[in-house]
Amino acid sequence: MAEISAYQPHKLIVAAIYDTDWRIEGVADLVRAEYGPIDHTLPEQEFSFTRYYDAEMGRGLRRTIFAVESLVDPSTLAACKERSNRVEARCARAPGRRSVNLDPGLLSLSRVVLATTKASAHRIPLRDGLYAEITLLYRRGTFVPLEWTYPDFRSERFVSWLAEVRHAYHEQLRRIDPARAWRL
Repeated sequence: MAEISAYQPHKLIVAAIYDTDWRIEGVADLVRAEYGPIDHTLPEQEFSFTRYYDAEMGRGLRRTIFAVESLVDPSTLAACKERSNRVEARCARAPGRRSVNLDPGLLSLSRVVLATTKASAHRIPLRDGLYAEITLLYRRGTFVPLEWTYPDFRSERFVSWLAEVRHAYHEQLRRIDPARAWRL
């Protein structure tokens, strides 16, 4: 019989979309207050891949991703999403009118997983109406999108930034246990 062992720690990332009332520093402060110090930030860019959020959040949206310094147990992803939902509600202009959208996810050596509240065939139920979606797989030295991967996560900018974060994460794992052959 196979032995059950603890999960390998993962790198928590928080993808953020925010309206013109926010500056990147303010969004970073929200993430730090909720999850701890940030060690990598994707430079801010216009969120122009879709108009999905325009009706709720308006136009001129911005996008970034933060990587949290401390590694996490991947089984905490649902709790991370619940926390981000509370932050979004606190920052909303009115019910159903978010000014900031925070989507936590996990980066491992083999994949990027995002948490979501939206059910779909390719999403795995976690608990309490929360799901996990494998968004990117790491293959042959790069992150590779899947059929359902969001357009911004397919972009070269996101993929190369996530690869940089993956490299730093791998170094963190090596510091935890230099003798271990980290694989996931």
